[in-house]
This record gives sequence, C-alpha cells and structure tokens, in this order.
Amino acid sequence: QVQLVESGGGLVQTGGSLRLSCTSSGIAFSIYTMAWHRQAPGKERELVALITRDGSANYSDSVKGRFTISRDNAKNAVYLQMNTLKPEDTAVYSCNAHYTMSRGTEFDYWGQGTQVTVSS
Repeated sequence: QVQLVESGGGLVQTGGSLRLSCTSSGIAFSIYTMAWHRQAPGKERELVALITRDGSANYSDSVKGRFTISRDNAKNAVYLQMNTLKPEDTAVYSCNAHYTMSRGTEFDYWGQGTQVTVSS
C-alpha cells in the first residue's frame, strides 16, 4: 500500500518560515519525481516545486527564491523549506510522487495535504 504523509503545516505570520515534510512508503522512492502542489480556496491546484530523481529542482515563479525543495532518498522523504511567507501562500499543500515507465505507464500518488496559513 502506497502512502504519502505530509507534516509541518500550520499558522505563521507574514515573513515567517515553515518546513514541510512528506514521508513515503510502498514505493521505490528514489526513482520518483517528487513534487509539492498547493490549492487555495476557490483556486485551482498549482505546482509549487518539483525535484527529479537526480536532484534537479524547479519552482513556480511565485515561490522562486523563497522556497527550497529537497529530498532524502535514505529516508524516503521530500521537504519544502518555505521562507519569507506571504498571505497568498495560504493553501493546502500536497505531496506528489510521479514515475513514468519507458513504455509510458505512469504511477502517480498523492498525500492528504497539510494546511499552511499565513496571517497578515
């Protein structure tokens, strides 16, 4: 059974920091591209950051320079360090694991999400 479990969300003031964690089980974690998405009330889910199996990271323009994604394959975990938080960062943050086989079969798993609220 595949599980992705997020933690680290909470309430923080503008300018503060939070570190989200996502631990996985039931998958060969090291081969997966891991990502963080977020969804704010009334808005579509958006990709925040992703990190490939070889450690290459990409970020949305809205968080570039403030957020850092990292992974620890030994712990089957991915992290999102969020600095200089803004009220518009308020959302439910979800962890995603994605792998595409050479023949095109895709594996896609999601965590349940963790709430991040940034007060002004």
